[in-house]
Amino acid sequence: MTIRTIVTLFFAVFATLRVAQAQDLPAYIQIQAWPTAEAAEAGLENYASYLPDVAGFSLGNGLFAAVLGPYPRDEAVSRLQQLRASGQIPGDSYISYRAWYDGEFWNGQSDTTAPEPAPEAEPLPEVVLDDSLPQETPAQARASEAQMSRAERDQIQIALKWAGFYNGGIDGAFGRGTRNSMASWQSANGFEATGILTTAQRAALVGQYNAILDGLGLEAYSDDKAGIRVKLPLEVVSFTDYQAPFVHFDPVDSDLPAQVLLISQAGDSSRLAALYEILQTVAIMPEGGARNRSSQGFTMEGRNSRIISHAEASLQGGEIKGFILVWPTGDEERRTRLLAEMQASFTRLPGTLPFDESAGAQQSVDLVSGLEIRKPAFSRSGIYVTRDGAVATLLDGLDSCGQITLAGEHAARIATSDAASGLALLRPEAALAPMGVAQIAASAPRIGSEIAVAGYSYEGLLGAASVTYGTLADVRGLDGETGLSRLEITTLAGDAGGPVLDGSGSVVGLLMGDTTAGRDLPGDVAFAVDGTVLASFLSDAGIAANAAVNAAAIEPLTLAREGREMTALVSCWE
Repeated sequence: MTIRTIVTLFFAVFATLRVAQAQDLPAYIQIQAWPTAEAAEAGLENYASYLPDVAGFSLGNGLFAAVLGPYPRDEAVSRLQQLRASGQIPGDSYISYRAWYDGEFWNGQSDTTAPEPAPEAEPLPEVVLDDSLPQETPAQARASEAQMSRAERDQIQIALKWAGFYNGGIDGAFGRGTRNSMASWQSANGFEATGILTTAQRAALVGQYNAILDGLGLEAYSDDKAGIRVKLPLEVVSFTDYQAPFVHFDPVDSDLPAQVLLISQAGDSSRLAALYEILQTVAIMPEGGARNRSSQGFTMEGRNSRIISHAEASLQGGEIKGFILVWPTGDEERRTRLLAEMQASFTRLPGTLPFDESAGAQQSVDLVSGLEIRKPAFSRSGIYVTRDGAVATLLDGLDSCGQITLAGEHAARIATSDAASGLALLRPEAALAPMGVAQIAASAPRIGSEIAVAGYSYEGLLGAASVTYGTLADVRGLDGETGLSRLEITTLAGDAGGPVLDGSGSVVGLLMGDTTAGRDLPGDVAFAVDGTVLASFLSDAGIAANAAVNAAAIEPLTLAREGREMTALVSCWE
């Protein structure tokens, strides 16, 4: 035997041992990595809001990873497949091991705050054996057990794990671990601990597991128009109407505001992609949550403080079919179990919902096939003050927003603010290229001169800023306040934060919101923060405001165009 052959055999045996050792090691599922700890912590918080067992590890190369686990390797593989298929984790997630990571830097616990005591586990539902099922000896029970399908054997392990008696993998193999857990369950429920469940005991165990679904009226529902059969909670939701491509099921009782929509339409991958984009704009699909899309299907999840929504659809044979489940927050176990039942029972039947099924439905720019478009809590105006898209606007209410956007889609944050002036500076997360940037006048125009206000009067409904004309009534407030101008002009709430322009198109102020403080003022009275105060605020924020260089009046059409170009739509989302 040559030295080369010996070396080759050594490495082959070494590799085999390493693989065998890895099979016995606890495994993790790596789901994402980030270049900074701050970004990783934000991502980990999001994953932890809907997934258990989330932890953060340093990779030792400047990256920080989110992982799930640890689990026995077989369970990790099964869980990886399940979570990827449901779109709850990225499609490129993979199995990993503890030795691959440096230290743990995040586990969902604060270093300074003691964790709250775990709530006491609720007692399991009482076991009542079905008298109609045979009373079997252990030998008879083992014989009946041999007739079980793989899915039925998996179900027993799943139910034992849920009940707290089993912590192994879901593999359908009734080995020593499963037998011990069966014996523990039998003992806890007053039966002889044989480690072999009788037919009646298996039915009782699965009944315990499914008790959480009691009261939902879960039963198979077939819709021949949509070509779908699926289990639905028909004591919680009821059929409302067809509005293609959706079949609407609305809440039966306001105490449980659940909602189900069946998805059915003819189409191709382009239409599937369009449906995916539309669903991201509707109110029942909040922005928080995992999203996954391919040319043949998608899954998406939306979460906020009120609801958790899951949508999935796939393309087969020119037909797009799927469903959406909307469930109230705080009922996660029942929601998860119901979702699993719907996924397991979903069956495609011939046909799709014809487009004329939505004929006669209420039409509205705020509705898509009966679904309300997701709208911000409020929108107002702002002023672009730098070429990369920084915006000056009013601070009021922005500090309580879950998310701030510019132009309806570009995420932004509050870079700095000043409570005294009531101003805020917003920075977009990615640089923008506004069509216009404000030039700020060095002094206020003369009292009585004409001014104009540019703003999103209708909070973005028109898609562009409006321009309203008026007069500078005073360079002080009603109580003599300096740094404030009084205007004779009729404005709307969405105009607040927009630029006040003189005849040359220079910014002489920033329109304030409602400052009446309970006083009933005439409808044409408005107030603005002076341009000098705005310039000082920007200077303190490190921005050298563009000084106005043109004092000559410009044509009204040019003034309106420049006003629109420098005005930003600022939206606050829940």
